[in-house]
Amino acid sequence: MFMSDHGQMHAQRQGASATAEAQFAHRYPRVTSFRSRRSTLTDAQQEVWDRLWPQLGTLARAGEGDHGDAGGDRAHRPADPPDTEAWFGRRAPVVLEIGCGTGTSTLAMAQVEPDIDVVAVEVYRRGLAQLLSAIDRSGVGNIRLVRGDGVDALERIFDAGSLTGVRVFFPDPWPKSRHHKRRLLQPDTIALIADRLRPGGVLHAATDHAGYAAQIAEVGDAEPLLRRAQPDEPLPISVARPTTKYETKARHAGNAVTELLWVRRP
Repeated sequence: MFMSDHGQMHAQRQGASATAEAQFAHRYPRVTSFRSRRSTLTDAQQEVWDRLWPQLGTLARAGEGDHGDAGGDRAHRPADPPDTEAWFGRRAPVVLEIGCGTGTSTLAMAQVEPDIDVVAVEVYRRGLAQLLSAIDRSGVGNIRLVRGDGVDALERIFDAGSLTGVRVFFPDPWPKSRHHKRRLLQPDTIALIADRLRPGGVLHAATDHAGYAAQIAEVGDAEPLLRRAQPDEPLPISVARPTTKYETKARHAGNAVTELLWVRRP
């Protein structure tokens, strides 16, 4: 199991998680990488949310606020992290996508990799509702959702060495210098991601902001648990992304997209 709250494994996980959380909590500054927004769901989205969220969704941090949304998912706050095998109903490689937005890439990549289980994290309820609606229409069964901050999900839900891949596509670049501290992919977060990846696991990042690309490259290359993926190297997950509306808009604006791939060392 990747996550468990039963018996001996629960006791082992509590000890390991407490150590890992303490290790990273004192280093990771609680500066959020997302912007506050208010959003409401359509009646159709709310119906799907009420029907599917209790089965497919959970929160990164129990008791966490709803980041400005009215209503929200207060009725479905977890007491403990979910067990991925029980959650998906099988044992399979798990990929975490941080900041899935409306889930366009999430859904498309899950459809072409039915043997991979995907956990998609997003702060904004409307984006998750759109992804839930797409899951409902398509019948895709290998996606689960987490609402909240990606660092919380990494710290509180996943054990060391439990992930086959982590995807971070087009994180907010926070372009002003005084806001760079709010960028998600800082040294401590990269170290946490590397810790959660199994040997051979993949960190796949993409950005259309040149300055952020340079920072991510520098930080990723400095992490001792990671090495750059080699061209044409066989990888355990697909790194072929669909082109989203956001990416098309960025390319039309003349912004080159940088893909960054690392592999967890043994």
